[in-house]
Amino acid sequence: MRILDRYVSAQFLRIFAVCVLGVPFLFIVIDLADNLDRFIDQGATRGRVVMHYLYQFPYQSLLGFPIAALLASVFTVSGLTRRFETTAMKAGGISFYRMTAPLLILATLLSGVALALTEIVPVTNRRSVEALEQEQTRSQTIRMSFVFRADEGLVYKVRRLDTREARMDNVQVEREGTGPSFPTMHLNASTAQWDSLAEGWVLQHGWMRRFAGPLEERAYEFRELYVRELDERPDELLAEPKDVDEMQYAELGRFIDAIERSGGTPSDLRTARAQRIAFPFACLVIVLFGMPLAHSNRRGGAPRSIGIALATTIVFLIFVRIAEALGAGGAIDAQLAAWLPNLVFLVAGLALYSKVRT
Repeated sequence: MRILDRYVSAQFLRIFAVCVLGVPFLFIVIDLADNLDRFIDQGATRGRVVMHYLYQFPYQSLLGFPIAALLASVFTVSGLTRRFETTAMKAGGISFYRMTAPLLILATLLSGVALALTEIVPVTNRRSVEALEQEQTRSQTIRMSFVFRADEGLVYKVRRLDTREARMDNVQVEREGTGPSFPTMHLNASTAQWDSLAEGWVLQHGWMRRFAGPLEERAYEFRELYVRELDERPDELLAEPKDVDEMQYAELGRFIDAIERSGGTPSDLRTARAQRIAFPFACLVIVLFGMPLAHSNRRGGAPRSIGIALATTIVFLIFVRIAEALGAGGAIDAQLAAWLPNLVFLVAGLALYSKVRT
């Protein structure tokens, strides 16, 4: 790396670090002000609230990545322009493209970091919810009369679950099918015992009914039955089902497949999964869009730089929400809905970038 590359990169990373830590802190303060009364009503202790927000920090940081990257690029380029350092570089034979190359490389690396965060965030989101639960809920070993929807489209209806004995009583398991290749299945059993070696439930004393079509039904009585798909662990059945934000990419994919096999059209979930890949790369796209705008800002100082960054961020986020709504409603393809804001800003950024006087 040249001295110039280190100089430009250092300014960018310094501003990015301040913003990526400051933006989540701002989000957390706003959320705490909105939910303080609820925490008090629930009897949440100070320690549980602190742990809740510590686990929320990766999620808030991920949301702040594009904002921080945009602010860092705008302040870096506008600062170089106002101090006539850009002019000096051009006079020395260094073009604007070469000067901003380190920023594009850093934005690409930050997109990779944000992509890795998308797999960490679902885990920390679940932990943040658990941090606010009561102690007796976390230590509970028995659950009575509940329904649990599994990833593979299976629905458990259980009268009693005991995690200490790894046993269920009065169990019903249902799955909606789509035809002979994926038939509808109904299972009824008096008990079910968890087999730790097979990593699955063994149903005892019951009936299994399979419906391959409207007039095709088969019924079997069994003493013991092992179904490979029944692999939810006892502690997983004890917990509440995961929200979409608490599922990792592979889990969300299995959940979508299960809904599709059951005849559903989860356009909103497909769009959410596609956004897990598209949103991290907004760092690169929005930096590419913001740098030429900041270069044209020769007057106005920090307030104008902040205005450019905020206006760009607001427009981008509005575009993301509009595209998300179109994808969730099935108006456009889920992949297109997830990547459309990036594509639009990429084209606009390349157009602005090409018009910069180098």
